[in-house]
Amino acid sequence: MEGVSVRKIKKICVFCGANSGKDVAFVNAAFHLGEVLGKRKIDLVYGGGKLGLMGQVLGIIPSAFTVNNLVGETCGKEIKVATMQERLVMMMELSDAFIALPGGFGTLEELFQMISWAQLNIHNKPIGVLNINGFFNGLLSFVDHAVKQEFITPRARKILISATTADELVDKLQAFRFESDPALSKLKWSPSSSQKEKLDLTLRL
Repeated sequence: MEGVSVRKIKKICVFCGANSGKDVAFVNAAFHLGEVLGKRKIDLVYGGGKLGLMGQVLGIIPSAFTVNNLVGETCGKEIKVATMQERLVMMMELSDAFIALPGGFGTLEELFQMISWAQLNIHNKPIGVLNINGFFNGLLSFVDHAVKQEFITPRARKILISATTADELVDKLQAFRFESDPALSKLKWSPSSSQKEKLDLTLRL
């Protein structure tokens, strides 16, 4: 990465499935990602529990999941929250970047929530998918189709990074440079803001 300024990343939040999936490559890639983060001295933040591909270090888990040991014991430190939304907000606040591994509706919801929040200038942290064995090919094609149909701007498309290996993806996250939309950058999301700037409703969000 010579000649490229590198973003300092200390913690990465990983979104992943509660199931391991059909292909053993998904599990192997999750373990390899953990090894890569460890070698780079990057801490892992995740959704808590020990099901599926979920890992270790800091787990942020809704209290409802801990009833009857629904998702198993969390590896590493655990923080309990009241709601799923509170969990996602805390993940955003405690992490410097985000990676989605293969998963289902929950993983996709978390991924697109972070993308949407970046687009709205709530955060400027890099977001990527680890495209193991082409798992995200269809999703990436859909996003590109939405760009062609002018529902997603080319600038917003750059928010979502993809790579086929953990090392390549972390390198891309570190090299990421956020480009905010000039209109959306006027939004003020701090609790002290008395009012929000008026948006141009012709924007494609």
